[in-house]
Amino acid sequence: MSETGALDIFKTIMDAGKGGAERAATAVAPPEPLVVTSLATTAKAERPNFPPPASIPTQYGSEGIRFDFNQGIRVLVPEGKWRVRLTDIDAEVVIFDGEGESCLFQSRKQHFLNAKIEAFKDGKMVFEHSYDARNQKVAVILPGGTVGDTIAWFPYVVHFARKHSCDVSVMLSPHMKELLEPSYKEIRFLVQDEFDNFAAEFYATYYIGLFFGDEDNSWQPADFRMVGLHKTAAYILGVPPVEEPPKLLIDDERPIAEPYVVIACQASTQCKYWNNPLGWLEVVDYLKGIGYRVICIDKDPVYGQGMHWNHIPHGVEDETGQRPLIERARWLKHAEFFVGLSSGLSWLAWAAEIPVVLISGFTHPLNEFFTPYRVFSTHVCNSCWHDIRYPFVHNDFLFCPRHAGTDRQFECTRSITSRHVIDMVDSLVLRSAMRSSDV
Repeated sequence: MSETGALDIFKTIMDAGKGGAERAATAVAPPEPLVVTSLATTAKAERPNFPPPASIPTQYGSEGIRFDFNQGIRVLVPEGKWRVRLTDIDAEVVIFDGEGESCLFQSRKQHFLNAKIEAFKDGKMVFEHSYDARNQKVAVILPGGTVGDTIAWFPYVVHFARKHSCDVSVMLSPHMKELLEPSYKEIRFLVQDEFDNFAAEFYATYYIGLFFGDEDNSWQPADFRMVGLHKTAAYILGVPPVEEPPKLLIDDERPIAEPYVVIACQASTQCKYWNNPLGWLEVVDYLKGIGYRVICIDKDPVYGQGMHWNHIPHGVEDETGQRPLIERARWLKHAEFFVGLSSGLSWLAWAAEIPVVLISGFTHPLNEFFTPYRVFSTHVCNSCWHDIRYPFVHNDFLFCPRHAGTDRQFECTRSITSRHVIDMVDSLVLRSAMRSSDV
């Protein structure tokens, strides 16, 4: 997927929560599907990035009622005088109690709720159902093709499937399907073109994303900027927010015999880069000086926009290009460690279960998985990703909301010295040596 395509997806996810405050649970038509408008060409057809569920609820109840938990709690009632009550069982809170006729009741809350549906006809209860996904078919939508987001979110999908003993289908991009499917035979993997063929069979559907405009927490019970990129999926799915990397089936054969370190220095926007102009050069020189080969596995050897372009550092061995993720994972698995940024290849390194030196400033450490080798400075401006006063502008490659156009632009990582990173590398190497000596 192109960076432009990824940014289109990101904008869709950002916009998904907007306007949620106007949709109280009531007798309504299903909400309109979310639409991606491509920035690459005005001729490209619009397509929903979050595919809508089946047009009518998929489960049958008594008295002609249909219901499900696809994009919220949905109850379709036939003709007659009906009253529907929706209750959050765990919180013991009635979230909706209202009347209607020949209409669809749909909750404002789109994330997981352990909910109970009660339907009354002419004042008498005729239908009751409490959420129970055991042996049911459930869909989880992981939008777009971004590597890091999918790796971060997928383990919570697996946890949900095991917690509820349900038959989970996950919709994700083709290249992420190729990476994850071999390790999870109990999960059905779908790409977007396949989803519509199965939509009518799902008991529940959940949509994972970063919902910037979701002021009333309709799509996410906790703002992702508060809980972290990965853990937002846990909250949306109602499972414990415990970090656990996905399992990958990676070739056991080393790509090269000598000890080596993998780096990735490219990112989708400039604020994610390590903006110290000499940083990577000095770190690469140091790594080579202590006996490592240094392999760069970025997709692009050069990336940027307009007048701003970023090159992989001189002295690395270039393994960039449109390579399968599993090939990059093989490079990672057999490396001594990885040095990277708040980007997808750091998440892939985490999944490959090797030590990660992670350099960031735009994101706070809580945003990514824990690593003891985090390089982050609190002495300069930092963490604007989490600042609700400055929602991320997805198409601004030079996004720096507090200091754009000043000599402080990108100081969050520009101020991080090569010595800071090298010291972290030294502590990692020392710890690894001590661990080896104990074996």
